[in-house]
Amino acid sequence: MKRALTPGTFDPITVGHLDVISRAAQLVDEVVVAVAVSAKKQPLFSLEERVRLAREATAHLANVRVEPFDELLVDFAHRVGAQAVVKGLRAITDFEYEFQMTALNYQLDKELETLFIMSTPQHMYLSSSIVREIASLGGDVSQFVSPCVEEALRRRYAEIAAGK
Repeated sequence: MKRALTPGTFDPITVGHLDVISRAAQLVDEVVVAVAVSAKKQPLFSLEERVRLAREATAHLANVRVEPFDELLVDFAHRVGAQAVVKGLRAITDFEYEFQMTALNYQLDKELETLFIMSTPQHMYLSSSIVREIASLGGDVSQFVSPCVEEALRRRYAEIAAGK
């Protein structure tokens, strides 16, 4: 069985992420969406919330599962039996960072392949941080995220506004 990882913070998962995940799901038998703890990034949503939202957003994809991780990506890949990492690329800046990460992962595990999927033109500008900013200002994010994520963002920013 060919298994690939699509790692990320997914804070929150966007339609751009879903595009990459669904396209990867057409190439391999199983895709594991690997949700990173990423405590340094101070995510808006807890790890448990990000995993739940990713599971809801990918529920329509039969060969996709979502798992949290807090270890080296290559170690997580070994643990779940993945042969490849699939990353989405939006722009040159993504490529520079991802190229560096790929080189480091290669030094740690020469058997783990990295595959890049270019974002479609309608998703090249989209990022979780942009979605969070729009949502924090009360903007409509329905075209950028799944309904479950839109609702979670609305609730979270209402809680923040209420001082909770």
